[in-house]
Amino acid sequence: MSTPVSSSRPFPPHARAFLDAAGWGGAVIEPLPGDASFRRYFRILRGGASAMLMDAPPPHEDPRPFLRAAHYLADHGFRAPAILAEDAAQGLVLLEDFGHRRMRDHLDVAGDDEGAVYKGAVDVLARLAKAPAGPFDPYDLNTYLREAKLFTEWFCVAHGLAVDDDGFEAAWREVLAPVLDTQAGLPGGGVTVLRDYHAENVMLLDGLTEQGLLDFQDALVGHPAYDLVSLLQDARRDVAPELEAEMLDHYRAQTGAGENFLSDYAILGAQRNAKIVGIFVRLSRRDGKHHYLDLIPRVWALMERDLAHPALEPVTRWMEANIPGHLRSAGGATQEA
Repeated sequence: MSTPVSSSRPFPPHARAFLDAAGWGGAVIEPLPGDASFRRYFRILRGGASAMLMDAPPPHEDPRPFLRAAHYLADHGFRAPAILAEDAAQGLVLLEDFGHRRMRDHLDVAGDDEGAVYKGAVDVLARLAKAPAGPFDPYDLNTYLREAKLFTEWFCVAHGLAVDDDGFEAAWREVLAPVLDTQAGLPGGGVTVLRDYHAENVMLLDGLTEQGLLDFQDALVGHPAYDLVSLLQDARRDVAPELEAEMLDHYRAQTGAGENFLSDYAILGAQRNAKIVGIFVRLSRRDGKHHYLDLIPRVWALMERDLAHPALEPVTRWMEANIPGHLRSAGGATQEA
């Protein structure tokens, strides 16, 4: 008999018929910890075999972008989980189970493996940069701006700051121009960007360098530096600056990326980190997930490092004029306003 989930987040009743039809009737069901979305995951166990069930309930979630990205990745030789069964209308997908060896968890107990594991993760991105761009929307200026504005919409509001919104957008438009020029010059208008590529979304499958990919449903076609920033400026795990520099060098050696790649990397690092600060405040204020506030000082410190690059000068000037020094020196520590 299947194991029930807690009454506050019950196992979706319609999923039992889905599992029956997929040949997994009578399986034991184990709920897994959730993330920052409405999606839920369950490990399905039967007769020594296991699979993963994604519950992406409409109208809050739509599994079709995940399925499209999974098929693209598999078709180009990347290790996305195999799709065992799907019912997109009900928001249900049965997936290959990649097991328990998450990159983050492994490195927590085997720190000596850090260099090899990160090198393997960077190699995936180097291969992705050489693959044809996927069938995804472009990572365009409006998307970059909408994301960056999460910083003013949530962080600044939480602190009661009256900031120059028009100046914020103008600064980002100026700073992002070379990034968009680089994207436009790439075949297909850019590379596939997974957008949430970090140590909690990479699974170690066999040894240290065969790695499985998770959480890629928001993929776009954009700049190759974005996922590298996501990996090496991790919001949830400290990555030493020395390791970040080593992995940047490794990526450039694999792809032939030039000096302008480093400035684009800093720009996208600042953009992503500003976005994440806004998202983490939103998760606290709107969704009651207050533990995300504890991660903001790390993200803010990463953003300050990026802002030190000359390519970010317009945004840095805006920060100096609009964000009080005590907030920046405290690593963006957030109190509920």
